Amino acid sequence: MMESYFHSVTLDRDACKGCTHCVKRCPTEAIRVRGGKAKIIRERCIDCGECIRVCPHHAKQAIFDPLSVIDRFQYKIALPPPALYGQFNNLDDVDILLNALKMMGFDDVFEVARAAEIVSDATRRMMSTGLLPRPVISSACPAVVRLIRVRFPELIHNILPIHAPIEVAARMAKREAAQRTGLPADQIGAFFISPCPAKVTAVRMPLGSRRSAVDGVVAVRDVYPKLIHLMKEVSLPEEMAGSGRMGMGWGSSGGEAAALLNERYLAADGIENVISVLEDLEDNKFTDLDFVELNACSAGCVGGVLNVENPYIAKAKLKRIRKYRPVSCNHIEDEVPREVKFDQAVEYQPVMELDPDIRVAMEKLGRMQAIEQSLPGVDCGSCGAPTCRALAEDVVRGFASEDDCIYRLREMREAIERLQESQSAIKE
Repeated sequence: MMESYFHSVTLDRDACKGCTHCVKRCPTEAIRVRGGKAKIIRERCIDCGECIRVCPHHAKQAIFDPLSVIDRFQYKIALPPPALYGQFNNLDDVDILLNALKMMGFDDVFEVARAAEIVSDATRRMMSTGLLPRPVISSACPAVVRLIRVRFPELIHNILPIHAPIEVAARMAKREAAQRTGLPADQIGAFFISPCPAKVTAVRMPLGSRRSAVDGVVAVRDVYPKLIHLMKEVSLPEEMAGSGRMGMGWGSSGGEAAALLNERYLAADGIENVISVLEDLEDNKFTDLDFVELNACSAGCVGGVLNVENPYIAKAKLKRIRKYRPVSCNHIEDEVPREVKFDQAVEYQPVMELDPDIRVAMEKLGRMQAIEQSLPGVDCGSCGAPTCRALAEDVVRGFASEDDCIYRLREMREAIERLQESQSAIKE
């Protein structure tokens, strides 16, 4: 039975003009244009946000929680990501930002960068056992994990079985708050300030866990104007920062891999580059790597579509802020705690299969290949599908017609015109 999906990326049909920008850039070919409007194939969408980034008409939108979501809990904890630090000009003291979050209405702040250092330590320990298949693929980017489970199933066993820092941060923050306040767990809420829609989906429909400890996700761009105002009112900030260069480095591409203190790694960002690396991994082209860090957004989390700053400027700002921090402030005392490890395995989602029956699937594949060979192969996207192969697949699945191809349609029109001309000549 096909899994039911929540999606943080949605389509505003009224704003959609039927262009094919999103169709051409979707990494899982999850978008078609039919009847002059885009359509998202829900089971294929990985909520990477690439369609939001490239849509010139702002017809793709991200779902996230309003800041008022925190009012549902007695004790409210903010979970700011490292990428948030790179959004502000002249931020020399992270404590100013963290204090402003408390002034916004949060009772406490737990840096995701703190949890990132814990995850880095746990990763080093688990990799040192030699039990993880090489190369280990980071599980931090939820869009990449979902991409692997629908398009690269052979690489699922290479995914690092450790929760992303946002999940670890929520669990640690709630545990510490319960011990400190004595409040019951259901009165303590943890809220992530997200740079991208994929993390909204990761909270609503987590992979590697039955339920997320994060109680709400607000967008960086929503809290940014409020923080700018409140940060000006902070005069003597309370010391709250508890992370070092390693944890803050997770906000940009290469930061997670560098924190492993292992030179045998590869870091790639941008969804097209990620796909290229995964294809090469699938073909066993990298035999000397221990770790692969992949980020769907260009430049890493600072490139998320819910941010406000140019990703490369934000990356430079984050690098400057990190410069004055200690190397690392957090580590694991003994064994890797259970709350850091996956609660359940990530499983293959066969959304690309033509049919669950292998014989029927092979028959459809043969028809699909024959149709593809009859098409022009220019991959223009005018039919509403990203490639001629995708159109052939849609025809086999019953979602489209071969006549949707404008080249085929032109050939038919020219044939009719020639026939009409020949008939006129005969009559004369």
